Amino acid sequence: MSAAKCPQCGKPMVPDYRPFCSKRCADVDLARWLRGDYVIPGPDGEIDDQAPPNPDDGLNGH
Repeated sequence: MSAAKCPQCGKPMVPDYRPFCSKRCADVDLARWLRGDYVIPGPDGEIDDQAPPNPDDGLNGH
């Protein structure tokens, strides 16, 4: 059985930073998630909760 490797750089994994080899690789991965580089696909037509409300949707009471 081979040792686990860091998903960022391929170096051997360090238990303190599992599954990464260092704090730097863990921080690089976190930054990629926060920037939106990684995307988990959803079903087609999924509503974007971050989108501003549409004023023409009839919910404004007018």
